[in-house]
Amino acid sequence: MTPVADSLSQIRRNLELHVGQQICLRAHRGRRKILEKTGILENTYPSIFVVRVDEPNYNQRLSFSYADILTETVELTLLQ
Repeated sequence: MTPVADSLSQIRRNLELHVGQQICLRAHRGRRKILEKTGILENTYPSIFVVRVDEPNYNQRLSFSYADILTETVELTLLQ
């Protein structure tokens, strides 16, 4: 495997350990647009992971690729 593929699989393994836990998500959406949400790491899949955001009167599922973490487009922080 290439070093990038090793890094992506390592990111996935790290996230799998925290499925079901609350996280703080910060996603850079371009042109100075930043999305900040708190949610639950719902599931990991071979190419993506899903975060469930529950806000009053608004439920949402956001999906991101592991490459987003590698390129620092998405930052995750575990909340206790």
